[in-house]
Amino acid sequence: MNNDIPIPDQAPGALHPRETPHLFGQAEAEQAFLSAYASDRLHHGWLLTGPRGVGKATLAWRIARFLLATPAVEEDGLFGAPPPPETLEVPPDHPVVHRILAGAEPGLAAIKRSVNDQGRLRNEIVVDDIRKLGKFFGLSSADGGRRVVIVDSADEMNISAANALLKMLEEPPARTTLLLISHQPSRLLPTIRSRCRTLRLSPLNAEDMNAALTQTGVELTGNPDHLAALASGSVGDAVRLINLSGLEIYAELIAILGTLPRLDRLRALALAEAAAQRGAAERFELLLTLIDIALSRLAVTGATGAPPSPEAAPNEGDILSRLSRSPEQARLWAETAAQITARARHGQAVNLDPAALVLDTVFKIQETAGQNR
Repeated sequence: MNNDIPIPDQAPGALHPRETPHLFGQAEAEQAFLSAYASDRLHHGWLLTGPRGVGKATLAWRIARFLLATPAVEEDGLFGAPPPPETLEVPPDHPVVHRILAGAEPGLAAIKRSVNDQGRLRNEIVVDDIRKLGKFFGLSSADGGRRVVIVDSADEMNISAANALLKMLEEPPARTTLLLISHQPSRLLPTIRSRCRTLRLSPLNAEDMNAALTQTGVELTGNPDHLAALASGSVGDAVRLINLSGLEIYAELIAILGTLPRLDRLRALALAEAAAQRGAAERFELLLTLIDIALSRLAVTGATGAPPSPEAAPNEGDILSRLSRSPEQARLWAETAAQITARARHGQAVNLDPAALVLDTVFKIQETAGQNR
């Protein structure tokens, strides 16, 4: 793929899931798959669900390596069946590992958003991407070996692609395992969900998060507790926050909230202008996400009577507690969050100037703070 085109199944700044050697914090999901494998009732379709960035794709590639590298037990033999495997780990020098890293494993097909005739990355997985599997199954069936398909992510399939995949789930080729990665399984066809066994992955705790970040090679700057609070157990979100200075942006946003209800307009203007700089599209998207997080944490503070722990920015707890002191105020902040999300979505759809959109958002927050006095 052209270097200027983003890789759809790889988080910016992180290792590709096929290159990630270890998976942290998902032992329960791994054991659930191993138990199914050991019971000789391996389902042909698996739906890997959970928040974005918690390791679903990494688990899918681990399962693929394991299935393709583990020989089938045809007979119990003289001494009985061998003990069931206790881990999905495959030695790094195994031929399957080398072939997968080189993109040359004949038993594996990875489905993701493809490039169109104009050389641009599509916004969805199309039916032709799924139909290519017909050729894959035909070529790989000659040796009678196991075949694995990874769809990342299944949420991105359009309706034609989803229906084409559904036919394969209804009549799966022999010795084939389909691994569907889904961040929002409710968006999938109910018939697809019903034909897959679900593996649910959970957000990572602080220890597993630090280990996973160390593996990515991303240098952690700033307060690790603040990062853990904002990332909500997602390594992918943590990498994004680090690469885009998310901790600093959120700290400035909270500092601006701390000036409410009067509002430091100069700081708000500086925040808006930073979002409108050339090449700042990703930071603008991140800022909108951080605003949504701040409003959610304001609502939680009023609803529960205490700010979320740990803090995600200096003095956040005191600022949230002052601005949201009761369930009634929490309800106002929740309503404001919904309105701001809708307005931001509309503003992006009509290409509203990012600075104007940010200022409009801040003024709406100021209005709500005034109502909460």
